[in-house]
Amino acid sequence: MHKAQIAALTAATLVVVGAYYGLADTLDLVPGVLTASPVDYAVQPFPSASASAQDPDAVSALAADAPAPEAGELAALANALAADERIGDATAGVSIVDVASGEELADLNAGSALTPASSNKVLVAWAALSLLGADHTVDTTAVLAGSTVTLVGGGDVLLAEDEGDPDATVGHAGLGDLARGAAEQLKEQGVTSVTVALDDTLFTGATWNDAWADGNEAWVAPIQPLMVDVTAYSSGTYPTDPALDAAQTFADHLRDAGITVTGTVTRAAAADGATELARVTSAPLADILSVSLKASDNTMTEVEGRLVALAAGEEADFDGATRAVLARLRDDGFDISGVTLRDSCGLALGDKVPARLLAQIIARAAGDDGGTVGRSLITALPVGGLDGTLDDRFIGIAGAGTVRAKTGSLDTAASLTGTVVTKDGRLLAFSVIVDGFEEGGLYSARLAIDDDLVSPLADCGCGG
Repeated sequence: MHKAQIAALTAATLVVVGAYYGLADTLDLVPGVLTASPVDYAVQPFPSASASAQDPDAVSALAADAPAPEAGELAALANALAADERIGDATAGVSIVDVASGEELADLNAGSALTPASSNKVLVAWAALSLLGADHTVDTTAVLAGSTVTLVGGGDVLLAEDEGDPDATVGHAGLGDLARGAAEQLKEQGVTSVTVALDDTLFTGATWNDAWADGNEAWVAPIQPLMVDVTAYSSGTYPTDPALDAAQTFADHLRDAGITVTGTVTRAAAADGATELARVTSAPLADILSVSLKASDNTMTEVEGRLVALAAGEEADFDGATRAVLARLRDDGFDISGVTLRDSCGLALGDKVPARLLAQIIARAAGDDGGTVGRSLITALPVGGLDGTLDDRFIGIAGAGTVRAKTGSLDTAASLTGTVVTKDGRLLAFSVIVDGFEEGGLYSARLAIDDDLVSPLADCGCGG
Protein backbone atom coordinates (compact mmCIF):
# COMPACT_ATOMS: atom_id res chain seq x y z
CA MET A 1 0.00 0.00 0.00
CA HIS A 2 1.65 3.25 -1.07
CA LYS A 3 1.09 6.67 0.40
CA ALA A 4 -1.60 7.72 -2.04
CA GLN A 5 -3.65 4.62 -1.21
CA ILE A 6 -3.25 5.20 2.50
CA ALA A 7 -4.43 8.79 2.14
CA ALA A 8 -7.49 7.70 0.15
CA LEU A 9 -8.33 4.87 2.54
CA THR A 10 -8.22 7.00 5.67
CA ALA A 11 -9.33 10.39 4.37
CA ALA A 12 -12.12 10.94 6.87
CA THR A 13 -9.97 10.28 9.90
CA LEU A 14 -7.14 12.38 8.56
CA VAL A 15 -9.75 15.17 8.51
CA VAL A 16 -9.89 14.89 12.28
CA VAL A 17 -6.15 15.14 12.76
CA GLY A 18 -5.74 17.71 10.02
CA ALA A 19 -8.14 20.02 11.79
CA TYR A 20 -5.49 20.60 14.42
CA TYR A 21 -3.15 21.73 11.70
CA GLY A 22 -5.35 24.63 10.68
CA LEU A 23 -7.65 22.91 8.18
CA ALA A 24 -10.85 22.76 10.25
CA ASP A 25 -12.79 25.12 8.03
CA THR A 26 -12.51 22.89 4.95
CA LEU A 27 -12.99 19.40 6.43
CA ASP A 28 -16.01 17.12 6.92
CA LEU A 29 -16.10 13.89 8.87
CA VAL A 30 -19.35 12.53 7.46
CA PRO A 31 -18.64 11.44 3.85
CA GLY A 32 -16.61 8.28 3.17
CA VAL A 33 -15.61 6.67 6.43
CA LEU A 34 -18.96 6.24 8.06
CA THR A 35 -20.26 4.56 4.91
CA ALA A 36 -17.37 2.09 5.13
CA SER A 37 -19.21 0.09 7.82
CA PRO A 38 -21.73 -1.75 5.63
CA VAL A 39 -24.68 -3.58 7.07
CA ASP A 40 -23.61 -6.87 5.51
CA TYR A 41 -20.47 -7.42 7.61
CA ALA A 42 -20.11 -11.14 8.16
CA VAL A 43 -18.83 -10.65 11.68
CA GLN A 44 -20.87 -8.71 14.23
CA PRO A 45 -18.74 -8.98 17.36
CA PHE A 46 -20.74 -6.63 19.59
CA PRO A 47 -24.41 -7.63 19.28
CA SER A 48 -25.15 -6.75 22.90
CA ALA A 49 -23.26 -3.44 23.11
CA SER A 50 -25.27 -0.92 25.10
CA ALA A 51 -23.79 2.20 23.48
CA SER A 52 -26.30 4.10 21.42
CA ALA A 53 -26.31 3.46 17.70
CA GLN A 54 -24.36 5.98 15.67
CA ASP A 55 -26.51 8.31 13.58
CA PRO A 56 -24.36 9.64 10.72
CA ASP A 57 -26.46 12.81 10.58
CA ALA A 58 -25.49 13.57 14.18
CA VAL A 59 -21.75 13.64 13.51
CA SER A 60 -20.40 17.15 13.26
CA ALA A 61 -17.17 18.36 11.73
CA LEU A 62 -14.32 19.04 14.12
CA ALA A 63 -14.20 22.61 15.35
CA ALA A 64 -11.18 24.23 16.93
CA ASP A 65 -13.36 25.61 19.72
CA ALA A 66 -15.31 22.39 20.37
CA PRO A 67 -15.93 21.96 24.11
CA ALA A 68 -13.70 19.56 26.02
CA PRO A 69 -15.51 16.83 27.96
CA GLU A 70 -15.94 17.30 31.69
CA ALA A 71 -13.37 15.33 33.63
CA GLY A 72 -16.02 13.95 35.98
CA GLU A 73 -17.95 12.37 33.13
CA LEU A 74 -14.83 10.73 31.75
CA ALA A 75 -13.89 9.46 35.20
CA ALA A 76 -17.31 7.85 35.43
CA LEU A 77 -16.69 5.99 32.17
CA ALA A 78 -13.30 4.74 33.35
CA ASN A 79 -14.79 3.63 36.67
CA ALA A 80 -17.56 1.78 34.84
CA LEU A 81 -14.93 -0.19 32.96
CA ALA A 82 -13.03 -0.98 36.15
CA ALA A 83 -16.23 -2.26 37.79
CA ASP A 84 -17.42 -4.28 34.80
CA GLU A 85 -17.73 -7.96 35.66
CA ARG A 86 -16.57 -8.80 32.15
CA ILE A 87 -12.97 -7.97 33.12
CA GLY A 88 -13.12 -9.99 36.33
CA ASP A 89 -10.30 -9.20 38.74
CA ALA A 90 -8.16 -7.51 36.09
CA THR A 91 -6.65 -4.06 36.62
CA ALA A 92 -7.82 -1.31 34.29
CA GLY A 93 -5.52 1.58 33.43
CA VAL A 94 -7.00 4.56 31.59
CA SER A 95 -5.54 7.86 30.44
CA ILE A 96 -7.52 10.34 28.33
CA VAL A 97 -5.77 13.47 27.09
CA ASP A 98 -7.30 16.51 25.40
CA VAL A 99 -5.18 16.95 22.28
CA ALA A 100 -5.73 20.69 21.93
CA SER A 101 -4.65 21.58 25.47
CA GLY A 102 -2.49 18.58 26.39
CA GLU A 103 -4.44 18.24 29.64
CA GLU A 104 -5.06 14.76 31.03
CA LEU A 105 -8.82 14.63 31.56
CA ALA A 106 -9.08 11.13 33.01
CA ASP A 107 -6.65 9.15 35.14
CA LEU A 108 -7.50 5.67 36.34
CA ASN A 109 -4.28 3.93 37.33
CA ALA A 110 -2.78 5.90 34.44
CA GLY A 111 0.70 5.84 35.95
CA SER A 112 0.66 2.12 36.79
CA ALA A 113 2.84 0.01 34.53
CA LEU A 114 0.63 -2.70 33.02
CA THR A 115 1.04 -5.26 30.24
CA PRO A 116 0.25 -3.29 27.07
CA ALA A 117 0.09 -6.17 24.58
CA SER A 118 0.41 -4.80 21.05
CA SER A 119 -0.10 -1.19 22.12
CA ASN A 120 3.63 -1.62 22.77
CA LYS A 121 4.06 -1.12 19.02
CA VAL A 122 3.17 2.56 19.46
CA LEU A 123 6.42 3.09 21.36
CA VAL A 124 8.47 1.50 18.59
CA ALA A 125 6.64 3.38 15.85
CA TRP A 126 7.30 6.76 17.46
CA ALA A 127 10.97 5.94 18.08
CA ALA A 128 11.48 4.66 14.54
CA LEU A 129 9.85 7.66 12.89
CA SER A 130 11.61 10.08 15.22
CA LEU A 131 15.09 8.61 14.82
CA LEU A 132 15.04 7.27 11.26
CA GLY A 133 12.53 9.56 9.57
CA ALA A 134 9.34 8.80 7.66
CA ASP A 135 11.21 8.51 4.34
CA HIS A 136 13.80 6.03 5.62
CA THR A 137 14.35 2.99 3.38
CA VAL A 138 16.49 -0.14 3.60
CA ASP A 139 18.43 -1.91 0.86
CA THR A 140 18.94 -5.55 -0.01
CA THR A 141 22.16 -5.99 -1.98
CA ALA A 142 24.13 -8.56 -3.93
CA VAL A 143 27.93 -8.30 -3.81
CA LEU A 144 30.76 -10.22 -5.46
CA ALA A 145 34.10 -11.39 -4.05
CA GLY A 146 36.03 -13.87 -6.17
CA SER A 147 33.40 -16.25 -7.49
CA THR A 148 31.00 -15.86 -4.55
CA VAL A 149 27.89 -13.78 -4.78
CA THR A 150 26.62 -12.78 -1.34
CA LEU A 151 23.06 -11.74 -0.65
CA VAL A 152 23.18 -9.09 2.09
CA GLY A 153 20.06 -8.50 4.18
CA GLY A 154 19.31 -4.92 5.15
CA GLY A 155 16.07 -5.27 7.09
CA ASP A 156 13.44 -5.76 4.37
CA VAL A 157 10.98 -8.52 5.29
CA LEU A 158 8.44 -7.52 2.64
CA LEU A 159 10.50 -8.62 -0.37
CA ALA A 160 8.65 -9.86 -3.44
CA GLU A 161 9.63 -13.36 -4.49
CA ASP A 162 10.25 -12.19 -8.06
CA GLU A 163 9.43 -8.75 -9.49
CA GLY A 164 9.04 -5.75 -7.23
CA ASP A 165 6.21 -3.25 -7.54
CA PRO A 166 7.30 0.38 -7.19
CA ASP A 167 3.70 1.39 -6.43
CA ALA A 168 3.32 -1.09 -3.56
CA THR A 169 4.60 -1.29 0.00
CA VAL A 170 4.46 -5.06 0.33
CA GLY A 171 6.72 -6.36 -2.43
CA HIS A 172 8.14 -2.95 -3.26
CA ALA A 173 11.53 -4.58 -3.82
CA GLY A 174 11.91 -7.95 -5.56
CA LEU A 175 14.46 -10.73 -5.21
CA GLY A 176 14.03 -11.63 -8.86
CA ASP A 177 14.89 -8.08 -9.87
CA LEU A 178 17.95 -8.19 -7.64
CA ALA A 179 19.11 -11.49 -9.14
CA ARG A 180 18.62 -10.32 -12.72
CA GLY A 181 20.50 -7.10 -12.01
CA ALA A 182 23.33 -9.10 -10.46
CA ALA A 183 23.37 -11.56 -13.39
CA GLU A 184 23.70 -8.73 -15.89
CA GLN A 185 26.72 -7.36 -14.06
CA LEU A 186 28.27 -10.82 -13.74
CA LYS A 187 27.97 -11.42 -17.46
CA GLU A 188 29.54 -8.05 -18.21
CA GLN A 189 32.50 -9.15 -16.09
CA GLY A 190 32.68 -12.50 -17.83
CA VAL A 191 31.54 -14.45 -14.75
CA THR A 192 29.12 -17.27 -15.56
CA SER A 193 29.51 -19.62 -12.57
CA VAL A 194 29.28 -18.65 -8.90
CA THR A 195 28.54 -19.88 -5.43
CA VAL A 196 25.94 -18.06 -3.34
CA ALA A 197 26.24 -17.04 0.29
CA LEU A 198 23.85 -15.35 2.70
CA ASP A 199 24.93 -12.47 4.91
CA ASP A 200 22.31 -11.99 7.63
CA THR A 201 24.75 -10.57 10.16
CA LEU A 202 23.05 -7.17 10.32
CA PHE A 203 21.04 -8.50 13.28
CA THR A 204 22.73 -10.27 16.16
CA GLY A 205 21.69 -12.51 19.00
CA ALA A 206 18.76 -14.88 19.16
CA THR A 207 15.97 -14.92 16.60
CA TRP A 208 13.48 -15.95 19.32
CA ASN A 209 12.78 -14.06 22.55
CA ASP A 210 12.83 -16.16 25.72
CA ALA A 211 10.23 -13.78 27.19
CA TRP A 212 7.68 -15.13 24.72
CA ALA A 213 5.48 -17.97 25.89
CA ASP A 214 5.59 -21.29 24.05
CA GLY A 215 3.07 -21.26 21.24
CA ASN A 216 3.78 -17.72 20.13
CA GLU A 217 5.72 -19.16 17.21
CA ALA A 218 2.34 -19.00 15.51
CA TRP A 219 2.36 -15.20 15.74
CA VAL A 220 5.94 -14.22 14.94
CA ALA A 221 8.62 -15.43 12.55
CA PRO A 222 12.30 -15.80 13.47
CA ILE A 223 13.72 -12.27 13.53
CA GLN A 224 16.17 -11.96 10.63
CA PRO A 225 17.12 -9.04 8.36
CA LEU A 226 15.46 -10.31 5.19
CA MET A 227 12.44 -12.38 4.27
CA VAL A 228 10.10 -12.95 1.37
CA ASP A 229 6.86 -11.11 2.23
CA VAL A 230 6.15 -11.86 5.89
CA THR A 231 2.53 -10.78 5.38
CA ALA A 232 1.88 -13.72 3.04
CA TYR A 233 1.98 -16.21 5.91
CA SER A 234 -1.03 -17.06 8.01
CA SER A 235 -0.54 -17.69 11.72
CA GLY A 236 1.37 -20.86 12.45
CA THR A 237 2.93 -21.16 8.99
CA TYR A 238 6.10 -19.07 9.26
CA PRO A 239 9.25 -20.67 7.84
CA THR A 240 11.88 -21.81 10.33
CA ASP A 241 14.67 -19.94 8.50
CA PRO A 242 13.19 -17.08 6.45
CA ALA A 243 16.51 -15.52 5.49
CA LEU A 244 17.93 -18.77 4.11
CA ASP A 245 14.73 -19.38 2.18
CA ALA A 246 15.09 -15.92 0.64
CA ALA A 247 18.71 -16.66 -0.32
CA GLN A 248 17.69 -19.91 -2.00
CA THR A 249 15.02 -18.03 -3.94
CA PHE A 250 17.66 -15.50 -4.99
CA ALA A 251 19.95 -18.34 -6.17
CA ASP A 252 17.11 -19.85 -8.22
CA HIS A 253 16.56 -16.52 -9.97
CA LEU A 254 20.28 -16.27 -10.73
CA ARG A 255 20.06 -19.66 -12.45
CA ASP A 256 17.01 -18.56 -14.39
CA ALA A 257 19.00 -15.50 -15.52
CA GLY A 258 21.70 -17.71 -17.04
CA ILE A 259 24.23 -17.90 -14.20
CA THR A 260 25.44 -21.32 -13.06
CA VAL A 261 25.15 -21.64 -9.27
CA THR A 262 27.24 -24.43 -7.80
CA GLY A 263 26.82 -26.07 -4.42
CA THR A 264 24.31 -25.04 -1.79
CA VAL A 265 23.71 -21.64 -0.25
CA THR A 266 26.02 -21.04 2.70
CA ARG A 267 26.01 -18.47 5.49
CA ALA A 268 28.91 -16.04 5.64
CA ALA A 269 29.47 -12.32 6.08
CA ALA A 270 30.29 -10.52 2.85
CA ALA A 271 34.02 -10.34 2.31
CA ASP A 272 35.84 -7.08 2.89
CA GLY A 273 36.31 -5.41 -0.46
CA ALA A 274 33.40 -7.20 -2.11
CA THR A 275 32.00 -5.16 -5.00
CA GLU A 276 28.32 -4.37 -5.35
CA LEU A 277 26.48 -5.99 -8.23
CA ALA A 278 22.93 -4.80 -7.63
CA ARG A 279 20.54 -3.51 -4.98
CA VAL A 280 16.83 -3.14 -4.42
CA THR A 281 15.22 -0.68 -2.03
CA SER A 282 12.21 -0.99 0.26
CA ALA A 283 9.22 1.32 0.52
CA PRO A 284 9.56 4.27 2.94
CA LEU A 285 9.22 3.66 6.66
CA ALA A 286 5.92 5.56 6.93
CA ASP A 287 4.34 3.18 4.42
CA ILE A 288 5.84 0.13 6.10
CA LEU A 289 4.47 1.23 9.46
CA SER A 290 1.01 1.53 7.95
CA VAL A 291 1.23 -2.16 7.10
CA SER A 292 2.74 -3.31 10.37
CA LEU A 293 0.52 -1.25 12.69
CA LYS A 294 -2.74 -1.88 10.88
CA ALA A 295 -2.09 -5.63 10.82
CA SER A 296 -0.30 -5.63 14.20
CA ASP A 297 2.53 -7.58 12.59
CA ASN A 298 4.92 -8.78 15.30
CA THR A 299 7.79 -9.73 12.99
CA MET A 300 7.84 -6.38 11.22
CA THR A 301 7.81 -4.52 14.53
CA GLU A 302 10.73 -6.52 15.90
CA VAL A 303 12.67 -5.69 12.73
CA GLU A 304 11.78 -2.01 13.12
CA GLY A 305 13.07 -2.14 16.69
CA ARG A 306 16.39 -3.50 15.49
CA LEU A 307 16.68 -0.78 12.88
CA VAL A 308 16.19 1.76 15.67
CA ALA A 309 18.95 0.00 17.61
CA LEU A 310 21.36 0.20 14.68
CA ALA A 311 20.64 3.90 14.17
CA ALA A 312 21.23 4.52 17.88
CA GLY A 313 24.53 2.61 17.95
CA GLU A 314 23.09 -0.26 19.98
CA GLU A 315 23.45 -3.97 19.36
CA ALA A 316 20.78 -5.11 16.90
CA ASP A 317 19.20 -7.70 19.20
CA PHE A 318 16.15 -7.80 21.45
CA ASP A 319 17.79 -5.93 24.34
CA GLY A 320 19.47 -3.38 22.10
CA ALA A 321 16.19 -2.60 20.40
CA THR A 322 14.31 -1.97 23.63
CA ARG A 323 17.13 0.18 25.02
CA ALA A 324 17.20 2.26 21.84
CA VAL A 325 13.42 2.71 21.75
CA LEU A 326 13.27 3.88 25.36
CA ALA A 327 16.27 6.16 24.93
CA ARG A 328 14.64 7.85 21.96
CA LEU A 329 11.39 8.35 23.84
CA ARG A 330 13.32 9.86 26.77
CA ASP A 331 15.27 12.14 24.43
CA ASP A 332 11.99 13.28 22.90
CA GLY A 333 10.77 14.37 26.32
CA PHE A 334 8.53 11.49 27.36
CA ASP A 335 8.55 10.17 30.91
CA ILE A 336 9.66 6.53 30.68
CA SER A 337 9.89 5.89 34.41
CA GLY A 338 8.40 2.56 35.40
CA VAL A 339 8.58 1.17 31.86
CA THR A 340 9.95 -2.34 31.31
CA LEU A 341 10.32 -3.64 27.76
CA ARG A 342 11.24 -7.24 26.99
CA ASP A 343 10.49 -6.97 23.28
CA SER A 344 9.31 -4.51 20.65
CA CYS A 345 6.09 -6.13 19.49
CA GLY A 346 4.29 -6.64 22.81
CA LEU A 347 4.05 -10.44 22.91
CA ALA A 348 5.96 -10.58 26.19
CA LEU A 349 3.89 -10.57 29.36
CA GLY A 350 6.89 -8.96 31.02
CA ASP A 351 6.38 -5.72 29.10
CA LYS A 352 5.06 -3.09 31.51
CA VAL A 353 3.96 0.34 30.26
CA PRO A 354 1.73 3.00 31.87
CA ALA A 355 -1.37 3.99 29.93
CA ARG A 356 -0.34 7.62 30.49
CA LEU A 357 2.83 7.25 28.42
CA LEU A 358 0.92 5.70 25.53
CA ALA A 359 -1.75 8.41 25.62
CA GLN A 360 0.87 11.16 25.75
CA ILE A 361 2.63 9.79 22.68
CA ILE A 362 -0.64 9.75 20.78
CA ALA A 363 -1.56 13.23 22.02
CA ARG A 364 1.72 14.67 20.80
CA ALA A 365 1.46 12.82 17.49
CA ALA A 366 -2.04 14.21 16.88
CA GLY A 367 -1.28 17.70 18.15
CA ASP A 368 0.15 20.85 16.66
CA ASP A 369 3.77 19.83 17.29
CA GLY A 370 3.45 16.27 16.01
CA GLY A 371 5.01 17.11 12.67
CA THR A 372 5.79 14.42 10.10
CA VAL A 373 6.48 11.91 12.86
CA GLY A 374 3.05 12.42 14.37
CA ARG A 375 1.14 12.53 11.11
CA SER A 376 2.80 9.32 9.94
CA LEU A 377 2.03 7.55 13.21
CA ILE A 378 -1.61 8.63 13.36
CA THR A 379 -2.14 7.76 9.69
CA ALA A 380 -0.82 4.24 10.26
CA LEU A 381 -3.31 3.36 13.02
CA PRO A 382 -6.36 1.18 12.24
CA VAL A 383 -9.70 2.96 11.84
CA GLY A 384 -12.78 1.74 13.67
CA GLY A 385 -15.14 -0.22 11.44
CA LEU A 386 -12.90 0.32 8.42
CA ASP A 387 -9.50 -1.38 8.32
CA GLY A 388 -6.75 -3.29 10.04
CA THR A 389 -7.41 -4.87 13.41
CA LEU A 390 -10.36 -2.53 13.97
CA ASP A 391 -12.22 -3.47 10.79
CA ASP A 392 -14.79 -5.52 12.71
CA ARG A 393 -15.14 -3.32 15.79
CA PHE A 394 -17.51 -0.39 16.39
CA ILE A 395 -19.83 -1.71 13.72
CA GLY A 396 -23.18 0.07 14.09
CA ILE A 397 -22.19 1.89 17.27
CA ALA A 398 -20.43 5.15 18.04
CA GLY A 399 -16.77 4.99 17.09
CA ALA A 400 -16.99 3.78 13.50
CA GLY A 401 -14.78 6.14 11.54
CA THR A 402 -14.04 8.36 14.53
CA VAL A 403 -11.82 5.96 16.51
CA ARG A 404 -8.31 5.41 15.21
CA ALA A 405 -6.31 3.15 17.49
CA LYS A 406 -3.75 0.40 17.99
CA THR A 407 -5.22 -2.78 19.40
CA GLY A 408 -3.54 -5.12 21.87
CA SER A 409 -4.54 -8.72 22.53
CA LEU A 410 -2.97 -11.39 24.75
CA ASP A 411 -4.46 -14.29 26.67
CA THR A 412 -4.66 -12.19 29.84
CA ALA A 413 -4.33 -8.58 28.66
CA ALA A 414 -6.12 -6.29 26.22
CA SER A 415 -5.51 -2.67 25.24
CA LEU A 416 -6.57 0.07 22.85
CA THR A 417 -4.49 3.20 22.22
CA GLY A 418 -5.31 6.03 19.85
CA THR A 419 -7.60 8.96 19.12
CA VAL A 420 -11.34 9.51 19.22
CA VAL A 421 -13.53 12.43 18.21
CA THR A 422 -16.40 13.18 20.56
CA LYS A 423 -19.91 14.03 19.36
CA ASP A 424 -19.06 17.63 20.29
CA GLY A 425 -16.14 17.50 17.83
CA ARG A 426 -13.29 17.38 20.37
CA LEU A 427 -10.22 15.31 19.55
CA LEU A 428 -9.03 13.14 22.45
CA ALA A 429 -6.03 10.85 22.79
CA PHE A 430 -6.53 7.82 24.96
CA SER A 431 -5.01 4.58 26.12
CA VAL A 432 -6.81 1.84 28.01
CA ILE A 433 -5.16 -1.32 29.30
CA VAL A 434 -6.96 -4.19 30.98
CA ASP A 435 -4.39 -6.50 32.53
CA GLY A 436 -4.82 -9.73 34.45
CA PHE A 437 -8.12 -11.29 33.44
CA GLU A 438 -8.47 -15.06 33.28
CA GLU A 439 -7.39 -16.90 30.14
CA GLY A 440 -10.35 -17.06 27.81
CA GLY A 441 -11.51 -13.60 28.84
CA LEU A 442 -10.08 -11.61 25.93
CA TYR A 443 -13.33 -11.25 23.99
CA SER A 444 -15.22 -10.10 27.07
CA ALA A 445 -12.47 -7.60 27.91
CA ARG A 446 -12.67 -6.14 24.41
CA LEU A 447 -16.43 -5.79 24.76
CA ALA A 448 -15.98 -3.98 28.04
CA ILE A 449 -13.36 -1.60 26.63
CA ASP A 450 -15.51 -0.66 23.66
CA ASP A 451 -18.89 -0.66 25.41
CA ASP A 452 -17.93 1.06 28.67
CA LEU A 453 -15.27 3.52 27.53
CA VAL A 454 -14.36 4.07 23.88
CA SER A 455 -17.76 4.04 22.20
CA PRO A 456 -19.23 6.31 24.91
CA LEU A 457 -16.28 8.67 24.36
CA ALA A 458 -17.16 8.88 20.67
CA ASP A 459 -20.82 9.44 21.60
CA CYS A 460 -19.94 12.01 24.24
CA GLY A 461 -21.87 15.25 24.10
CA CYS A 462 -20.39 16.04 27.48
CA GLY A 463 -18.56 19.28 26.93
CA GLY A 464 -18.25 21.59 29.91
